[in-house]
Amino acid sequence: MFSIRQAAFPQDNDPVLAIFREYIASAPVSLDYQQNEQEFVSLESKYSLPYGVVFLIFKEDEVVGCAAFRRVDDRVCEMKRVYIRPTERGHRLGEKLVTELMGCAKENGYQRMCLDVLADFETARKLYIKLGFEPCDPVSYNPIPGTHFLGRDL
Repeated sequence: MFSIRQAAFPQDNDPVLAIFREYIASAPVSLDYQQNEQEFVSLESKYSLPYGVVFLIFKEDEVVGCAAFRRVDDRVCEMKRVYIRPTERGHRLGEKLVTELMGCAKENGYQRMCLDVLADFETARKLYIKLGFEPCDPVSYNPIPGTHFLGRDL
């Protein structure tokens, strides 16, 4: 019913951008501080291995979720844009995506994965804690009050 595959650039630019924009629109606060449109111009350079990756989750031929990581430094990567459409939640898809991301990051030489999660995304934060993430210092700028910064060794 669901399948996960790594995005390939440039052919997957459109579905990646569509699901990334859907994720941004779903946030309860403005994510303009992330300069998303500037990042979207260089998707391939930030989200292609070995520096980063995007995984897409499909239901039939439709993209219903995503998860990504990008390089912070030679040792650390940052998990980004974990999102499952509300209509498809409850199937442990987020857990599958995050587990896939962690394995891929480790295979590509990263020793640690970090992330930030907004306070409103309590279900996501609980998932990250369940998967071994613990409070840590931020690895990127996030000015949103109440944001949780988490990390774990791979």
